[in-house]
Amino acid sequence: MQKSDVTSTPAPQPKRPLTVLQKATNKVVSVRLKSEIEYRGKMSNVDPYMNVILVDAEESENGAPKANYGKVVIRGNNVLYIRIEDRL
Repeated sequence: MQKSDVTSTPAPQPKRPLTVLQKATNKVVSVRLKSEIEYRGKMSNVDPYMNVILVDAEESENGAPKANYGKVVIRGNNVLYIRIEDRL
């Protein structure tokens, strides 16, 4: 095989979690806490510590809705995972 026969494609760059979250600003996300409480709402901001601000947030526990909030600030060290809804 000659060198000209091989097409070189660059390896895909790994995605950094913070970059993915920053690109998801103004999208609907679900944030699951270590305490098994889940919040769903539009993510208005995220910082390098993965603190999250949700607007029009809905709180649920074990799938049952508990409360609705205008704005929720979630501290990053309480987060178990964040799911970007429109990526499903």
